[in-house]
Amino acid sequence: MERARHTDQLAVFEKLFHVYHDKLHRYAFTILKDSEAASDIVQLVFKKLWEKRNDVVMEEAIAGYLYKTTYSLCLNDIRNNKIRQQHSRLATIHTTKTDDNARDKVIAGELTRRIQEVLDDLPPQCRAVFIKSRMDGKKYAEIAKDLDISVKTVEAQISKALKIFKARLSDYLVFVLIIIYIRL
Repeated sequence: MERARHTDQLAVFEKLFHVYHDKLHRYAFTILKDSEAASDIVQLVFKKLWEKRNDVVMEEAIAGYLYKTTYSLCLNDIRNNKIRQQHSRLATIHTTKTDDNARDKVIAGELTRRIQEVLDDLPPQCRAVFIKSRMDGKKYAEIAKDLDISVKTVEAQISKALKIFKARLSDYLVFVLIIIYIRL
């Protein structure tokens, strides 16, 4: 008797599949605008129907059940796609920020290296004045007193150092300015 019932259920299920498959696919497609996704939804609808075959009366008012299930699954698919897109967008933003940070570190490291090279190449008095001014934060009068030179000499040495830096780092600074401009 159980076997006969199973055979009857299978026959009714096959009949419903043939009658409703294309209709449900068209309905799902109107919601999703994606034929493959619509096919997946319809397949899931019939899978659910088969799993609930003992709870659902297969012949009476089945159309409502099939369309309602199709609609619900389509909405779930749309919601899940939106969530996946948000996660993907956030992952892309995070990756971009990570890439930007890595690039910034490389640029900062390269700039620091180049500045140190130029600093090392400055004439001794020019280097001493520049370090006391720009790195130690001392005023020109303090530097003049420390090095026993005039304030005018301090100004001249700073001017000389800045010209050297500008000449030696101009190509690199243009590159840095371009990167900064692109980010803005």
